[in-house]
Amino acid sequence: MTMKRIEIMDTTLRDGEQTSSVSFSASEKLTIAKLLLEELKVDRIEIASARVSEGELEAVKAVTHWASQHAYLDKVEVLTFVDKGVSIDWMLEAGSKVQNLLTKGSLNHLTHQLKRTPDQHFKEIEQVIAIAQNKDIVTNVYLEDWSNGMRNSKAYVFEFLEFLSTQPIERIMLPDTLGVLTPAESYAFVKEIKSKYPDIHFDFHAHNDYDLGVSNAMEALKAGADGLHLTVNGMGERAGNAPMASTIAVINDFLPEIQVDVNEKMLYTVSKLVENFSGVMIPANKPIIGANVFTQTAGIHADGDNKKNLYFSDLLPERFGRTRKYALGKSSGKANIQKNLQELGLQLNDEDLKKVTQRIIELGDKKQVVTKEDLPYIISDVLDSYAYEEKVKVNSYVLTHSKGLRPSTTVSITIEDKTYEENAQGDGQFDAFMNAIRAVYKKQKTNLPELIDYAVRIPPGSHSDALCETIITWKLDLKEFKTRGLDSDQTVSAIKATEKMLNIITN
Repeated sequence: MTMKRIEIMDTTLRDGEQTSSVSFSASEKLTIAKLLLEELKVDRIEIASARVSEGELEAVKAVTHWASQHAYLDKVEVLTFVDKGVSIDWMLEAGSKVQNLLTKGSLNHLTHQLKRTPDQHFKEIEQVIAIAQNKDIVTNVYLEDWSNGMRNSKAYVFEFLEFLSTQPIERIMLPDTLGVLTPAESYAFVKEIKSKYPDIHFDFHAHNDYDLGVSNAMEALKAGADGLHLTVNGMGERAGNAPMASTIAVINDFLPEIQVDVNEKMLYTVSKLVENFSGVMIPANKPIIGANVFTQTAGIHADGDNKKNLYFSDLLPERFGRTRKYALGKSSGKANIQKNLQELGLQLNDEDLKKVTQRIIELGDKKQVVTKEDLPYIISDVLDSYAYEEKVKVNSYVLTHSKGLRPSTTVSITIEDKTYEENAQGDGQFDAFMNAIRAVYKKQKTNLPELIDYAVRIPPGSHSDALCETIITWKLDLKEFKTRGLDSDQTVSAIKATEKMLNIITN
């Protein structure tokens, strides 16, 4: 099979920057441009619109200066306008050599926005192209609103293409400006154009208003398009543009006759950098680059992966510099937990694994986030709990903390089948809890151990809803011992550690 190589033009720094509230600084644009060309290895990048601002001019100067030193200048493009060469002067000042000239691809836009006839528009375009050629500027031409042009004024579109076929330009760019095309239309329109002009290079530029950007790009390639315009994370106006990661994966997996040179392993890295610079968060379920897309949650899936990778597809995380994860929560089975234990280098026997599994399911039912890093804490807590017979149980408690009043606690506790209730105040909620417990045991004529150390920790890299482990060191007579409590609430974890202490001294 003869493969057709197509060009990938990334327009994150121009069309993607038109995402609401996004503005890249000059240093951010330069950093992203370097990654796109050197690491992701896209063929071209569109980095700005001419005449936007002084800051944009400085940003383009920084990128073109670097690009000229690394033989990338012909890959750096700027959006320009039919303005008698004013945009070209701006480009020359910025050091850019390739213009993407914005023209009208539908009669509706031409008539109502520019108020020009086709002949007038073509003459003005010809003038700009001539100025560019005279100043060694390469020209590509955008047909803005081309998709509606093909629907509603096809004769105008082909008249325009016939004119452009006589001009010294490199590429004609076909944008679905409003993201209104269906996949069938994308195929039919591109096929019709390529059939008539097989030797002209046509780029397809999809928007994602109906979530059809990737599908439309796929059909445009089948119809003969020579290039695609994509953005990292699908950034762009409204619903954004066709996303880079998904489109590249689709081409590589479903279009064997198409060759692209984009480095899949860098897709995730570049996506995360753009996320940080733009402030636009990647949805957790976004294909290829979302946080959850390579995470198995159901225990049956993890079990299937252990048995000949039954839930694997060609969409392997390693292709994109990622790894498969197995979520811990109420849907977890033993297989999920075993996968996470393997990554931590831990082993449990079947009985202990069953106990840990049950505890994780209980935490998941409370909507608590459980991570791989939590596992050693959970294991320690659970196995510690089974080291003694439970003779003491803290049934319930009310913790109060009000401004201007001392914290207080009301607690109900069962000691060997007898239930007691006490209320006490303290310097803090946990101190009030301990005073209530001491009051109960004072009636039993039992002295409680002295608390000599109190430490709190959360797993590294955890969040505000992470599990919290409280480790309390107690001293009874001359003996010291520690108990641990685990919960997302610090005070509750300390109460759980105390409950363990009460069971140890009662057994």
